[in-house]
Amino acid sequence: LSALMLLFVSFIGSLIHIYSIGYMAGDENFGKFFSYMNLFLGSMLILVLGSGPVVMFVGWEGVGLCSYLLISFYSKDTDNVLAGNKAFIVNRIGDLGFVLGMAFLFWAIGSGGFDYLSLRANAHILTPGIGLAVCLLLFIGACGKSAQIPLYVWLPDAMAGPTPVSALIHAATMVTAGVYMVARFSFIYAHVPLAGSIVAWTGILTALLSAIFGMFQSDIKKILAYSTVSQLGYMFAGVGVAAYSAGIFHVFTHAFFKALLFLGAGAVIYALHHEQDVWKMGGLKEKMPKTYWTMLIGALALAGCPPFSGFFSKDEILFSTLATGHTGIWLVGVAVAGMTAYYSFRMIFLVFHGAPRDQKAYDHAEDAPGV
Repeated sequence: LSALMLLFVSFIGSLIHIYSIGYMAGDENFGKFFSYMNLFLGSMLILVLGSGPVVMFVGWEGVGLCSYLLISFYSKDTDNVLAGNKAFIVNRIGDLGFVLGMAFLFWAIGSGGFDYLSLRANAHILTPGIGLAVCLLLFIGACGKSAQIPLYVWLPDAMAGPTPVSALIHAATMVTAGVYMVARFSFIYAHVPLAGSIVAWTGILTALLSAIFGMFQSDIKKILAYSTVSQLGYMFAGVGVAAYSAGIFHVFTHAFFKALLFLGAGAVIYALHHEQDVWKMGGLKEKMPKTYWTMLIGALALAGCPPFSGFFSKDEILFSTLATGHTGIWLVGVAVAGMTAYYSFRMIFLVFHGAPRDQKAYDHAEDAPGV
């Protein structure tokens, strides 16, 4: 599990750093930006490499801090600072649940477990009541970090940061930490089926709610933000019905296609001089062919069209919900998959097809530089 997370966190992180060289060129706080990005990646690696919950928590707090620093990066604008504060405060609420869950766990298992291997060996000591409490408290932590109902409110606002930040934090790494944590503690969740069902239902309802929100957004980054919340809901539905490998597989595929879409959106925003309203775009396919084709591939993967990666991981999760007898979750999941296809292609058509709706911006547009 750690090896898989390491692979895509460091790989996608490297690509986003290279992209940022071009995107942030000419920014007065160029150095500050890269120091925050590296601090963020370091914290994320501590999170996935920790041998026990305490080390994981150090990384957990580190990514929370960096998300606050990066979201309110353009701090001259008050709205951005408020968005950063909101992310930080909502994460604190989740972290309280995480700390209480760890405390209960250590109290129940005693001196027999401060790392995952000894916790796994002693997991049978937990009574059903304490097991449920630990699972739900840890899940509150995951809800804060991975933007599930009711703590999802920070993620759409987090689009205030520069676009590479959205790609790194809100697609590939930080928001998947909650799913990683549930999968990491799977030996406790496996003992408490009720907790798993609560996780799965919370996830799939989050997926439904944010897919509905995503269908009505006009800001290109907000569409992708709600889509991220929606896909995270899918991941929790997967790990909730004990299909841990399917949930983590979706974490893996989603990291690639969502980072691609965010970076593509960044190229569009960059070309149009920081215009983010999709109703002011249109007809960009001729002007930005490279961006168009890469974003089209990302959108096909997000919508779950075979033979793209999103199809395999989504299908695996939907199959697992049906196979474990969660028919309700399966039905909602299929409906959400349809909505996902709708808002992905609504974005593609509004941005790249049709007549240009803002001629001045259209005239200036061109494909992003190579870096």
